[in-house]
Amino acid sequence: MTEPVLKRRLLEGLTRRDYMRQTAAAALAALTGPAPRLLGEEAPKPPARADAMILLWMAGGMAQTETFDPKRYTPYEPGLESKRVLSTFPSIPTAVDGIRISQGLEEIAKVMDRATLIRSHRVGDLGFILHARHQYHWHTGYEPPQSVAVPHMGAWIAKLLGPRQPDMPPFFVIGQNMEIGAESDALKSFHTAGFLGTEHGPFLITDPRDAVASVQPPAGMAGGRFERRYRLYRRLVEQSPVWREASDYQREGLLRAMDRAHRLLTSGASKAFDLTLEPKESYEAYNTGRFGLGCLLARRLIEHGARFVEVTSEYIPFRYWDTHENGHERAAAMKRLIDRPVARLIRDLEERGLLDRTLVVIASEFGRDMMTEGKPGREVQDQVKQPEVITSPVHYGMHRHFTEASSVVVFGGGFKRGFLYGETADERPCSIVKDPVSISDLHATLYYALGIPPTAGAVIEQRPVYVTKDGKGKVVEALLG
Repeated sequence: MTEPVLKRRLLEGLTRRDYMRQTAAAALAALTGPAPRLLGEEAPKPPARADAMILLWMAGGMAQTETFDPKRYTPYEPGLESKRVLSTFPSIPTAVDGIRISQGLEEIAKVMDRATLIRSHRVGDLGFILHARHQYHWHTGYEPPQSVAVPHMGAWIAKLLGPRQPDMPPFFVIGQNMEIGAESDALKSFHTAGFLGTEHGPFLITDPRDAVASVQPPAGMAGGRFERRYRLYRRLVEQSPVWREASDYQREGLLRAMDRAHRLLTSGASKAFDLTLEPKESYEAYNTGRFGLGCLLARRLIEHGARFVEVTSEYIPFRYWDTHENGHERAAAMKRLIDRPVARLIRDLEERGLLDRTLVVIASEFGRDMMTEGKPGREVQDQVKQPEVITSPVHYGMHRHFTEASSVVVFGGGFKRGFLYGETADERPCSIVKDPVSISDLHATLYYALGIPPTAGAVIEQRPVYVTKDGKGKVVEALLG
């Protein structure tokens, strides 16, 4: 191991530990803290273009040049110079003249006339690159670690807009296993309502095929037996250390969350979770695996009154979009996973009259490049150096974390249709050359479409926390219809 790589690993190890320690401290403070005081309640609200949001999260770093921002295509051949490779797939036309995306996304290409494509999304330059840190930043709007437990954007939306239907939880996350080893706690740190309280936190569904089990009493627990068990559970909660340490605000929120979960078991809204009720043709159209069925479940939940649903391709280190090796084949497999169900989701929402009032967002924590690790001009020493000459398909593809540019696609919810925004250079390092959109400004625009001003927030422990970092996110008016 070279000295620079050793130093980087030591630095990242220390930073990871610091990150986890400070995040854990913030989570404990959220549990014991007082009720947050909302900011800007008297300020005028923007007119809501959308009532709900679906976030399709491409966890692990979706390569923009292999999906929505294709560059010059160079096919694989032994002896190919790595620096020549910008895209490993040819581009294809879409339903919009002048907009081309990557081969393998043929179904999404057919619905691009309903979309705004942002090619100039700039994620945070966090000093060193760690998936969980960048995912925390994107989902909360704040760079980690923070001294308070900052809410996930779904929790802000649940808190500020409330449930759309009283028996349906407002906030769901579908598809992410939280026990993934070393980064488990880091994932859990932003899948939370933070200081907003338990009742605004996510309803977690790891596998959409098992979703119905989460809204049914266990086998053998029908009738009075289940009610007795529920009352016993309430007593156990009230005797737990968590309850003893919690503030009155957090206790009340926990009880409301438990009551809502109990109501859901006997509510008609629980049918939304049962994918066996979906017609066979529709089920199979979505069924590319857990992600595809997650899109189907998201549609059903939105139909039954959910406010915010995140469907993730799932983050597990070195799997799925985390294409550190064999990037071309891995990207091809991921596109097969997402292409058909995403397009079907858009068409189904449109046919049901829901697309105009539902934001559907495709995003990822950062982009990828074959050669550049990090941000151009501030490159990071990567653990595995890309060979100058490709001698095996394992080195053909986008393997480096690229934080200078990524792509975001937004359907519905008042955003323009068939619209392209922003531009990146055609040659490496493919940096943004026109109309950059930061996380804060993207979030500001999404919140604004939902009728939430970018300066909305709350005061906790005498510190103001906003839906966009420090309340400074700027709405990108050009994206809105």
